[in-house]
Amino acid sequence: MIFAKELNETLRACLTADPRVLVLGEDIADPYGGAFKVTRGLSTAFPDRVRTTPISEGAIAGISAGLALAGYRPIAEIMFGDFLTLVFDQVVNHIAKYQAMYAGQAACPVIMRAPSGGHRGYGPTHSQSLEKHFLGVPHLRVVAASLLHDPRAVFDEFLSQDSPVLYVEHKLLYPQHLTVPENGRWGDLLATRDASPGMLPTVCLSAVPREECAVTVLAYGYQAMLAAKVVERLAVEEEIFVELLVPAQLAPMDWAPVERSVGVTGRLVTVEEGSGGWSWGTEAAATISHRLFRELRSPVDVVASEPTVIPSAKAKESRVLVGEGRIEAALRAAAA
Repeated sequence: MIFAKELNETLRACLTADPRVLVLGEDIADPYGGAFKVTRGLSTAFPDRVRTTPISEGAIAGISAGLALAGYRPIAEIMFGDFLTLVFDQVVNHIAKYQAMYAGQAACPVIMRAPSGGHRGYGPTHSQSLEKHFLGVPHLRVVAASLLHDPRAVFDEFLSQDSPVLYVEHKLLYPQHLTVPENGRWGDLLATRDASPGMLPTVCLSAVPREECAVTVLAYGYQAMLAAKVVERLAVEEEIFVELLVPAQLAPMDWAPVERSVGVTGRLVTVEEGSGGWSWGTEAAATISHRLFRELRSPVDVVASEPTVIPSAKAKESRVLVGEGRIEAALRAAAA
């Protein structure tokens, strides 16, 4: 099943299982069913609990916060992740603070879905990956959708806790098929799951056992899919063996799986679609360099998009955003 349909079925399952779950956002009701059709059919099945809102992301966040404080479990869709800038105050100064500020006597378990990312020609204000601006917010979980992580299991985990969550969904994942690893394999690659207690799992992929890998590459979301193609190609064509780690949870980050891999390979490359600098990749570089300084054989390499606006023209957009070519060049350099 394609990922957008899996998300739709996940939301349907959440609404069916828990009467406290509400879904709200712009244009999510039928017949439109949301900008990316993830909510299609839900308002027909649950007319009182799936509601279209005015075009105001601040209102969506504020209403969600109030509903969560009143005991509901709101799942809010921000139509484009670019518009997360309009909910920043509500998230940072309110939603993420309540539980700690009131010593656990209040909870604000808002789940915000944010379709994000480029490579679709949508231009400067509808193509960004802005999750890095939320990674350092205390008490906020930032989780990235992945074709390797079952969204039903992920949302079940969200609903079992009282933490607010930002769930980042790269738009290019929607038409692709969910391919959760089975029986220790993901296609032609070996697959394992690694996680610390209380953390969402990191999926580890490689053509050969970890002990034979020369580099670790850390990537999430759509960039993880690009990295997987490069990992397979390098293994088959060049016998350059790389272990790919795909976390679901970006913040708080589970560093233990990364440490276990880099402790063996001695080399780390991070990949993200967000702009370079002050980012998830630079935090990974700082953390792993500090914790595994003696084990590293080379500096951590951070691969990110150019720090500029994202053009609409395909050729220009491809020069700004990270693609397979830049990932492959970084992995070749690290393995040399």
